[in-house]
Amino acid sequence: MLKLYDTMSRTKKAVRQPEPGKPITLYLCGPTVYGRAHIGNARGPVVFDVLFRQLRHLHGADSVRYARNITDIDDKIMAKAVAENRSPQAVAREFEAAYQADMGALGCLPPDFEPRATDHIAGDHGMIAMIAALIETGVAYEADGHVLFEVAKFDGYGRLSRRPMDEMIAGARVEVAPYKRAPGDFVLWKPSTADQPGWDSPWGRGRPGWHIECSAMIRGVLGAETIDIHGGGIDLQFPHHENERAQSCCAHGGQELARIWMHNGFLTMGETKMSKSIGNIVTPRELLDAGWQGEVLRLALLSAHYRQPLMWTDALLEQSKAKLDRLYRRKTEGEMGSAEPVAALLDDLNTPEALAALPDGATLLGFGLADPAAWFTQGADSAAIEADLARYRDARAARDWTSADSIRDSLRAQGIEISVSKDGKTNWRKA
Repeated sequence: MLKLYDTMSRTKKAVRQPEPGKPITLYLCGPTVYGRAHIGNARGPVVFDVLFRQLRHLHGADSVRYARNITDIDDKIMAKAVAENRSPQAVAREFEAAYQADMGALGCLPPDFEPRATDHIAGDHGMIAMIAALIETGVAYEADGHVLFEVAKFDGYGRLSRRPMDEMIAGARVEVAPYKRAPGDFVLWKPSTADQPGWDSPWGRGRPGWHIECSAMIRGVLGAETIDIHGGGIDLQFPHHENERAQSCCAHGGQELARIWMHNGFLTMGETKMSKSIGNIVTPRELLDAGWQGEVLRLALLSAHYRQPLMWTDALLEQSKAKLDRLYRRKTEGEMGSAEPVAALLDDLNTPEALAALPDGATLLGFGLADPAAWFTQGADSAAIEADLARYRDARAARDWTSADSIRDSLRAQGIEISVSKDGKTNWRKA
């Protein structure tokens, strides 16, 4: 039985068994697509991919539904569009495609649903309809062209974060505006100027606030008011997830938004959280272009328990590469271990313990899926190496050991190892 740590209860809870017509439902807060994701942004998708794989293995693909959204309407997207004289849609589509390519390179399976926020503004279960319902129930109000959620009207506000309101507001740098009844009230709808993207609504032409997006998309694509697992980075716990929970509970007659809330820890560069605003970031694309395989990045991201902070270093990448080299050598020898989930994965996705058990469970972690020959030759100049290898074979055939040793040493200096099998066949791989 799979158990996961629930941020709300601060306990490990069993994931329910799927029932006919009631698959297990997962939702991960996805990217705001105004630039390339950094490697810290990839930790949540990689962790959730491991969870997705476990659940599909345990219950079958048809018993799991996984959604990871795309926020394609945001002030940062609009600002980039203005700076580059492009449409916000063009900016969003460019970086949506980049994000999908980067997560695919890290071995993440495509989610069942990848809803865009702009596709869920109108409609019966869209954001406008949800906002209208919140106004009708008395927990939201109109002010100065905005619609805001009044947090004082929801008794359970703060239960997820478990911190004093003033402390949460100060820590999250919540905007204090004159049209708010209280500093913690959050925007559900805001007005758009003529040159900004906007949608017609009962409160005038405008666009949604960030928090309402996920509540509407969860209901729209997963078809449930209460889902099984909701995930994201620990920085989303407040205000984003706290606000999501509040508005969904109020819109759905008090029903909780999620049975289990999962939050992954930060990635750090040195002692500082990796952040675009600070500028201490490196992107998956930069690391891939530098020659690191996607599986290496994936293993590095899973090397610490997902709830703990993870320090990103070159040494971590080297260690991850060495571990995968050992795995692929064992695969070459026909030793891939059991394909069943190891016990550590069933205990709150304890990936460090699961990685210690490799090769057992490797495929369910997303490792060992490449061809070993391709793994050990990736990134090398194969044509040039094969030419040197032909010269090496000729020298050996002529018993010119001095030339053969010179060629071997030259290749070794380039990070290429030569091996000769018992039947005389010569092979190479990256060291």
